[in-house]
Amino acid sequence: MHKIKITCDSTCDLTAELYEKYDVEVLPLGVSLGDEFYHDGVDVTAKSIFEFVEKNSVLPKTAAVSVGEYEDVFRKYVDQGYSVIHINISSELSACHQNARLAAEEVGNVYPIDSRNLSTGSGLLVIAAAELVSEGYSVEEIVEQLNEMSARVDASFVLQTLEYLKKGGRCSSLVALGANVLQLRPEIEVVDGGMKVGKKYRGKMERSIADYVKGRLEGREDIQLDRIFVTHSYVPKEIVESVVALVKELHPFAEVLETTAGCTISSHCGPNCLGVLFFRK
Repeated sequence: MHKIKITCDSTCDLTAELYEKYDVEVLPLGVSLGDEFYHDGVDVTAKSIFEFVEKNSVLPKTAAVSVGEYEDVFRKYVDQGYSVIHINISSELSACHQNARLAAEEVGNVYPIDSRNLSTGSGLLVIAAAELVSEGYSVEEIVEQLNEMSARVDASFVLQTLEYLKKGGRCSSLVALGANVLQLRPEIEVVDGGMKVGKKYRGKMERSIADYVKGRLEGREDIQLDRIFVTHSYVPKEIVESVVALVKELHPFAEVLETTAGCTISSHCGPNCLGVLFFRK
């Protein structure tokens, strides 16, 4: 059987245990905190991001994985006789996919996949790819299935603050102030590879998160029940536990996986953001 290696970007926000379980190599994006440069998930965490923003009132700068970094990892596996399937954050949100494609053209036998998604929305495709490899599918068959599956990822988050979007120039100070005064918690949906504002929830963190989860899951019959992610940027443990219990109450998922968002995602959504991410049928 031909050897296939799955790789991905750190933006997939899976846990170290999941990367190890599915034998996936992760390429970290760059993160600059002032004059200091780090690698997402390697020598910096989202908590460091939040501390930096609170102290300096500016966002960190994130950098796509370079063509050269991709080439080094791809070539390592291709030289060992592997075909490489690499899953990227949406090309609408980062230059990572473009860089991976350029590296793939140089190395050969590498198949970059534009997830059209972010965070564990992309992570769902990573796990699916690894499972398809273990089931003996060919590279071409896996690539075809992943491109079909990417359109069925249901990814969204509810924000507790608009300060990070304001600092990043994605919403005005007036809108952010109004949302804070009215205790509005906007939902961000991933649509066609980009982000758009969905519903707006009202109330304190616990209530707004519970209402969001019900809004995404309650009464739906189009949800694939094999796996769902509850991904968050350091939401308090007791609230996360209540979300996991609520998810299980609403649908009999085979797997409910909790992960924390990495630096790249957290630098846009801010602290206490939470999302549920899964496949539609």
